[in-house]
This record gives sequence, structure tokens and C-alpha cells, in this order.
Amino acid sequence: MVFDVSTPAHLAASAAMLLLMAGMAFAFWRLALGPSLLDRVVALDLIAALAIGMIAAYSVLAESAIVLDAAVMLALTAFLGTVALARFLERRQS
Repeated sequence: MVFDVSTPAHLAASAAMLLLMAGMAFAFWRLALGPSLLDRVVALDLIAALAIGMIAAYSVLAESAIVLDAAVMLALTAFLGTVALARFLERRQS
């Protein structure tokens, strides 16, 4: 599968992929160095959101809607994980 950047959609998806990768690098930096557990949880949630964006951009580049199912599953799993961590942290502070 060869990616063609001849259309504006492909060009925009390629640019979005590069920006999402840069954001992912900063999010991993915050995950590694975050001074508190809450900073790390937010960074992990951001990484999941950026991964969903990367899957969507890949879907445009590959011209395949099949991979969007993976993005939906990742979004649901990340949401449940964030809620579970928030409840855990709430009970831990009480």
C-alpha cells in the first residue's frame, strides 16, 4: 500500500500525523516525568486521544474505514480506564 499525497485530504492527514506524533512525544515526556500521579493519568489519557487521532489519520491515508473500528474500541477502553482510575484515586484520598 503506497500512500499518495496528491490530494488535499492526504496532505492534511500526513501533516496531522506528524503533529500527532510530536504531541505523543510530549505526552510521553509528561508521563515519564510528571511530578504527581494525576499528571501521569492525564498524560495517559492524552496519549489515548492522540492514538485515536493517529488511527483516524491513518484511515484517511490508507483509504480504509475498517481501522476506524479500532479507534472506537480504543476510545471506549480509554474512557473506562480513566473513569476507573478516577474512582480509585477518589477512594484513596478518602
